[in-house]
This record gives sequence, structure tokens and C-alpha cells, in this order.
Amino acid sequence: MNINIDIILLELGKCIPDYGNIEQISIQGVKDVDDPFYGTGRIGKLNHKEKEFVKPNFDMTYTNKVIEELGMYRVRLMNMSPKTCYTYHRDYTKRIHIPLITNDDCFFVIDDEILRIPANGNHYLIDTTRKHTFVNASLENRIHLIGCVDT
Repeated sequence: MNINIDIILLELGKCIPDYGNIEQISIQGVKDVDDPFYGTGRIGKLNHKEKEFVKPNFDMTYTNKVIEELGMYRVRLMNMSPKTCYTYHRDYTKRIHIPLITNDDCFFVIDDEILRIPANGNHYLIDTTRKHTFVNASLENRIHLIGCVDT
């Protein structure tokens, strides 16, 4: 599936004008919860299961269609600041990443192997059930859409 990341960035800019300054925001939520920040952070701290996060939080026709076609749930926009990394951890499910803004100095470390994924209109299935981290060793923000998937 070829993804038009320019359309996604345009929709994000219309619905979330300040998205470049937000660390995480939920693109999908749960029924009866209107807080777009509910669903960010660790799933163990939430009152819902990941699979319950399927309600679009924003009116983004193209983006929501891509998410649905890929079978993603609990989709979040993740903005990683320059010169930062995540803890070395494992997730409960694999994740699809849709890189929107990135560069060669942004990379995963998965079981001590380095993986770089470009913002080229592709989506990438990452086995985040394996021990991993992500590093933004650049001077620019890295922005991805990230969602859980069943495989």
C-alpha cells in the first residue's frame, strides 16, 4: 500500500495545528471518551484494552481510511524530540509505523540490531514484542503514526 504522507500531514495540520509540539496524541480513542490524550503512554495505566481504541478522534478522512485498511488500533501520533531515546522495553503487540518526518539519524535498536525506516510512503511492521528502543540522534523532530496490529 502506497501512503500519501503529504495528505496525512495536511490533515494533521488542520485537525491538530500544534502537533509538532505535542509528544503524543491519540488518533484513535474509545467510545464515550473524548480526550485525545487518553490512550497515550503505557497501556497498563489505562482503563481500556488496546483493541478498544478504534474510534477516530479526528475528522481526517484519508488518514482514518489508511488506519482502517491496515487494521491498526490504538493509533497515536508520536513526536520524538531531537537528542532523545526511549527506554529499552517490549510491547504487548507488534506495531505498524508510518514515518511522516524522519532522517537517517533516527533509528530503532531491536535486540541490538539497528533498523532505519524512511518517510517514503510505506508502512512498516515492527516486532516491538522484542526488546527495543528508538533513538532520535538528530537535531530535528521525528514524527510517526504508530498503531497496534494483530499478526
